[in-house]
Amino acid sequence: MSRVFKSNLFYMFSLLCLLLCKQSVSKIVDVPKLAFGKAKLTGRLRVPDGINIDSAFVKITVSHPISGEFVKYKALVDRSGNFSIDADVETAVSYIRFSTSLNPGKPLFVKLKCAANTRLDITYNSDLDIENITVEPSIDQNDMTRYYGLIRKMIEYSPTRKREPLYDKGTEDFLEYARSLLSEILTVVKNDTLISKELKSMLNNDFRLFFYKGAVFDYDKAMMANYSITNGDKEKKFVIKEIDRSYYRFLKELKLNDPQYLYTSTFLEFQKQILLDKTLAVTQIGETDISNWLSKTKIILSDLVGFKDGLYYDILAANAYGRQLTEELRPLSEIQKKNILKYWGNKEIAKILFRKNKEVVVLDKLKSPAVINDASQIAEDRIIESIVSKHKGKVILIDLWATWCGPCLEAMQRFRTTKNEFHDKNVVFVYLTNSSSPRNLWEEKVKGIGNQHYYLNDAQWTYVMTFFDFQAIPSYLLFNKEGILVKKFTAFPENEYVKKMIDEQLDRPNN
Repeated sequence: MSRVFKSNLFYMFSLLCLLLCKQSVSKIVDVPKLAFGKAKLTGRLRVPDGINIDSAFVKITVSHPISGEFVKYKALVDRSGNFSIDADVETAVSYIRFSTSLNPGKPLFVKLKCAANTRLDITYNSDLDIENITVEPSIDQNDMTRYYGLIRKMIEYSPTRKREPLYDKGTEDFLEYARSLLSEILTVVKNDTLISKELKSMLNNDFRLFFYKGAVFDYDKAMMANYSITNGDKEKKFVIKEIDRSYYRFLKELKLNDPQYLYTSTFLEFQKQILLDKTLAVTQIGETDISNWLSKTKIILSDLVGFKDGLYYDILAANAYGRQLTEELRPLSEIQKKNILKYWGNKEIAKILFRKNKEVVVLDKLKSPAVINDASQIAEDRIIESIVSKHKGKVILIDLWATWCGPCLEAMQRFRTTKNEFHDKNVVFVYLTNSSSPRNLWEEKVKGIGNQHYYLNDAQWTYVMTFFDFQAIPSYLLFNKEGILVKKFTAFPENEYVKKMIDEQLDRPNN
């Protein structure tokens, strides 16, 4: 965003969107198990006579804790309001986010079972508010409908204790403050009398990971935020204390070997944080034998997480491959395939990774390599001009995004197949971000995005956002082959709309 305050708000909003990609159930008594397969969701949307549902649709988001991504599905409803979706799943039971175009602000969380069908019927009143929900297998409806409000309450919670300077104190002082604050926030769930105790446990697990990932894991960012909030002298410089591996001793408190984390949406993002952290320095798995990689990884993590063996480590190894597949869109090598078969054989993790690899092989054939451009010497008011002049004679779509921006990443995923249709055509896709995106994470993500990339400094970013009057991201600039701006817009529309805009410019004769 163009301003720090708005950037922070959008950051929190994207995290909220990410967190809301999972939900509750009636009675969470199932022991989480990994499963390779599909789940079916069928149902019907019922509306009063006179309301047209010809173009209505339903959407679901499924968390994949092994391949490490959120997968979205969309289906149109027929004239009677019926719909059907078949979704890939990675656990025997999955808790998904369900929404409809009739009332997108009232999403529901629904329980799917691998190799089974869930039936969901929703009745709307004349204002398109939900009047009744019928689900088979049955689900506690308080759990379904109250989840979002509780999450929002926790994220928007104002602590009762005064914020205190922690940037000039030891790490234990900060961790103790974080524990205390988290405990206070979780009373929102504890004091709710309508939801089941099983949902309370799930909410506690999910928000605990969300809190530590967003507010604690990155110590430097946490101290900069604390300094900004508590120090009146904004011009005064301060030195952030160096941390070592011992800082991450808080991981032991999370009991990460608990399989219940497979039900939480934040778990897969938390795993990425561990794999990417520079201080922990977990090595990339590459073509290393899995047993050897795990031995080295356990030396780094075991004293911090509090255990040396368990399902957690197998999931972490699978997530290491998942990063390559989902972030870089790079297929498994023959050596990697052999390593996976040697370690997991025909077990569920191997099946899941090989399924994802098949998808990536197809996408990789059309993916353009990522090109990182140096913008450090370009004046802030010349950034866009420089990009356009470099690609004269081509249609240019510029995407302003960030690694933390959930809607940005979702838009890229949605547009991936459509973008491939412009492979070898006179179109250039350019991606701009700034320092709000951690450089190491950005470098990982651009491998999977491909095309042209620029990492702008804050002055360059602010100028572009302000000049084009953008208040949020993702935002887009479309230039024709003559280098003239023909469209600018914020928020990604449907693929068909963007494709039509680009095709119109491609079809125009050159002047």
